[in-house]
Amino acid sequence: MTRIVTVGTDLAQSRAALDVARGHEGVWATAGLHPHEARHAGTLERIAELLDAPEVVAVGECGLDFHYDHSPRDAQRAAFAAQIAWAHERDLALVIHTREAWDETFAVLSEAGVPERTVFHCFTGGPEEARRALDLGAHLSFSGIVTFTAADDVRAAAAFCPLDRLLVETDAPYLAPVPHRGRTNEPAHVVLVGAAVAAVKGVDVEDVAAATTANAAAVFRLPEAGP
Repeated sequence: MTRIVTVGTDLAQSRAALDVARGHEGVWATAGLHPHEARHAGTLERIAELLDAPEVVAVGECGLDFHYDHSPRDAQRAAFAAQIAWAHERDLALVIHTREAWDETFAVLSEAGVPERTVFHCFTGGPEEARRALDLGAHLSFSGIVTFTAADDVRAAAAFCPLDRLLVETDAPYLAPVPHRGRTNEPAHVVLVGAAVAAVKGVDVEDVAAATTANAAAVFRLPEAGP
């Protein structure tokens, strides 16, 4: 691990991510309102203020989650559209969370316009969703789910995704990859995700490591890692 992007999901977590980034070399932050928290739309303006910090490299994570519906769907759509606009206005990357809302997610993106640097974080779709996202110019980021026994669709999407559009992540502290499933996840486990992706693509782990490192640096505009 040489560089980390730590993700904000509401005002408090976005501030915390920024504090961590400011306190540690090689760490950057995102700021955003997760769809679970979209009912707190009153905090959007204060989250937007964080985006001007040099340590913030992306908007999000934001999007739609119709599995839990912790926030009303109209509120989710409105918050998502607002954050897409921020990414356009500030020329920042956009980090998208979507669960059981693929058609609606693509509809909002179609209306608001897809930012040049867009990532479907913790990708949970199959090859068809992967194709639709890639056709928009987006990158797909795979997590420990790719190691789960029942995640055949996700593995098929990883196999389908070109190396130059692929990222790996942990979503720590959630979704620890096998053999750590059920325990607290950590950034170091990203090597297991990369190895699983390499296996389904039939390529060397070193090739996945090189490609995903370069892709992340380009998407988030990260400086070169130190010695």
